Amino acid sequence: MLNRVDYKPVPFHSIREMLDLAVADCPDRDAYQFTRGDSDEIVHVTYREFYNITEDLGAALTELGYGDAHVACLSENSFEWICAYITVLKSAGVFIPVDGELPPRDKLHVLTESDATVMFVSRKHEQWVRENRDSLPAVKCFILFGAEEDDGEFISYRRLLEHGAGLDRAAYDALHSDEYDMKYLVYTSGTTGIAKGVMLTEHNLVSCVYYGLHVSQIYDKGLSVLPYHHTYESVTDILVSLHYHSTLCLNSSLRRIVKDLQRYQPSYVYIVPALAEFMYSSIMKNIKQQGKEKSFGKAVKLSRKLRKVGIDLRPMIFKSLRDVFGGRLIKIVCGGAPIRPEIGEFFNDIGIYLVGGYGITECSPLVSVNHERTITYDTVGKRLPCLEWRIDSPNEEGIGEICVKGDTVMKGYYKQPEKTAEVIRDGWFYTGDYGYIDAEDQLVITGRKKNIIVLNNGKNVYPEEIEGYIQGIPYIEEVVVQGLKNDMGDEYSLLAEVFLGEGGDGKSEQEILSDIDASLSGLPNYKRVTKVVIREEPFPKTSTNKIKRSY
Repeated sequence: MLNRVDYKPVPFHSIREMLDLAVADCPDRDAYQFTRGDSDEIVHVTYREFYNITEDLGAALTELGYGDAHVACLSENSFEWICAYITVLKSAGVFIPVDGELPPRDKLHVLTESDATVMFVSRKHEQWVRENRDSLPAVKCFILFGAEEDDGEFISYRRLLEHGAGLDRAAYDALHSDEYDMKYLVYTSGTTGIAKGVMLTEHNLVSCVYYGLHVSQIYDKGLSVLPYHHTYESVTDILVSLHYHSTLCLNSSLRRIVKDLQRYQPSYVYIVPALAEFMYSSIMKNIKQQGKEKSFGKAVKLSRKLRKVGIDLRPMIFKSLRDVFGGRLIKIVCGGAPIRPEIGEFFNDIGIYLVGGYGITECSPLVSVNHERTITYDTVGKRLPCLEWRIDSPNEEGIGEICVKGDTVMKGYYKQPEKTAEVIRDGWFYTGDYGYIDAEDQLVITGRKKNIIVLNNGKNVYPEEIEGYIQGIPYIEEVVVQGLKNDMGDEYSLLAEVFLGEGGDGKSEQEILSDIDASLSGLPNYKRVTKVVIREEPFPKTSTNKIKRSY
């Protein structure tokens, strides 16, 4: 398959239709490639084969009476997860992904509040489910990935597929639901508080996929590395790759990401900023250890000069660096937090586009994204054509709460009309994120509403902005900026809590404060840090590697 840079998305109205179009267009192209266990042998699954799996599984579930059920999936990333996901999206049911890393109480909360009656389970979570089965009375059918036989408590996924292969598919194929009914129930992990169930409709998902490809390009082969239970991966990667008719390769684990990049040689990959930071830091550390800093700098300058006159030699000049990523990588899509400009520039310098975007689960999740032809590292790009946006109550700098209206905005929070009414008003979804819209109608994120530090001089400080500067200090691995309070409880200055990485051993708080002060030298005085606290352990994080703020 050639990389279709002139690709124009084909309109479609359902996930079933989307897969039908892919099978009609390229039945014998690989839809998925992956390995199993410790084997290095690559399994190839064509679009026709994948379609048949979803049909067999759907026919079996329909015969059991679960064609319109709420179906949960408690499993790590796997090909079977994707099969269950697409099968349910094609039915009249609702799919509910469950984060396996949640504490037991939170997993039970998701499984009971979501009204799941069917549950796919991986071997990793089998024992937990057996021990807590009495706490899940609404679940009538447990299906176990990796099981060879049924055992009275669990139905074997393999056996279910085999049974479905012998059934008539007509009943499953006749299933449908209104495009504005709930189709995908995703519980936000968040960084604080109890998760809420975000109700996404088929129209939401279709709009995100179709209009997302109007503002962002993907290519012939992707590597899937992020958790499937988040919409960033399950919608903007898994569903988008199906509609584009790409081959999606499944990363076996984050520890093997470099090996899998070289194994599959993808042309694009979706990651989070923490992973981009790790890749960048590792490469720069290696360049430094080899004493090649000057030669790398000279190569970058030469490459930039040549590109100004229309000569692009980056694939040749930086071949050894590009080979780390498999040699074919064109684009890295990075979401979840802002990208530091120097990281984006580094990847661009070696010929790999690093593009940032903005999304939130309640918007299915995509709101905006940079296109490789017009990358700006200080913005999160252009909005999807199906959306409107505005800034609520902007201050003198134009900064206020980002509000979004349009086809990707959720139906609401499941069984929580009061919470829904708090965030959706007159059709506008109030994101809880702060930022501004520039003269080019591009969005700039300044931080989360709940994280804003209001100083006693009336100034608002967005800690994410300050943290972005501090993260440029090589030996600071993680940082959280907080407000310092006086005896009256008023926040009067800023404190940086840091976890140090390589090169930070022996650094005193005063030395670190001096380096932080230098990194913030271009900012107003009220944005300066006056105190540092050194952590002994990394900050606790969500499953997408976001730091959980404790304040």
